[in-house]
Amino acid sequence: MKKISISTICYNEAGNIREFYERVTKVMRSLPDYDYEIVIADNLSSDDTRAILRELAANDPRLKVIFNANNYGVVRSGYNSFLAAHGDAVMLLCSDLQDPPELIPAFVKKWEEGYKVVCAVKAASKENPAMRLLRRLYYRILAKFSETPLINDFTGFGLYDRCFIDALKQYHDPYPYFRGLVSEIGFRRCEIPYTQERRKHGRSSYSFFAYYDFAMTGFVNHTKLPLRLAVFSGLVIGAVSFVIALAYLVMKLVFWNTFNFGMAPLMIGLFFFSAIQLIFIGILGEYIGAIWTQVKNKPYVIEEERINFDDDPASNARGDGK
Repeated sequence: MKKISISTICYNEAGNIREFYERVTKVMRSLPDYDYEIVIADNLSSDDTRAILRELAANDPRLKVIFNANNYGVVRSGYNSFLAAHGDAVMLLCSDLQDPPELIPAFVKKWEEGYKVVCAVKAASKENPAMRLLRRLYYRILAKFSETPLINDFTGFGLYDRCFIDALKQYHDPYPYFRGLVSEIGFRRCEIPYTQERRKHGRSSYSFFAYYDFAMTGFVNHTKLPLRLAVFSGLVIGAVSFVIALAYLVMKLVFWNTFNFGMAPLMIGLFFFSAIQLIFIGILGEYIGAIWTQVKNKPYVIEEERINFDDDPASNARGDGK
């Protein structure tokens, strides 16, 4: 009997986590030909999430829980819990119920047809329209300039065969950009459109800086365009500056007594070039920061406790479940 793993993470999801568990369990019971496990990693929730998980895990050995020692964020914690799953295929979805568990049978069907990766792409979304527009714009800009063709409107929600997970373990990135790795690794893939629901209870813990960090991770990992823009911008601005300087020189020579440079052009030029320099120094800093993260080679998370895992509890996880 093949085994399906459902992997997710949570932080202060007391209002959603029980319903998430019940809906996933109901769906998996409708697939009697498959064994299953549910792997949930908690990022040091401060509400009742951990108590609810303990209660659910005590009554269901198929529910496996990882309690992280700190809040390591969505990327690192999600990656660790994903690799800790032991199924022949692993479903990745959000515990805030924006990714409907009822789509699991459709993913399993495509998997049985031979697809090693089944991705959910957002055909529509009930999220804030402004945020939806910004996401679409970001995905399309990144896909256009990425060295690897990326999937538009894909957040990671999907099903992944064990061969994909084994390939994923060959990458040693302490802060991986998962949706980029899906495209980079390859394997036979199909896409399933879906409508992303609104968050049912509570508010997202994602801040503006968290979104910015995630967006820049995508650019740094999959395109050198920002660095090349710095070079091209320097060449263009330098050429334009030379032409303007030459024009000023000619006008001064022709109208020596009447033409006055003034301070305004000098001040505007100074602030403009200063802004350009700061922007590209910041971009360079993003790439240096990514290198720094790689060099430190930190573990994905430090685990405080594991519940219902057959292997020994891991206190220092590198993301391979051991």
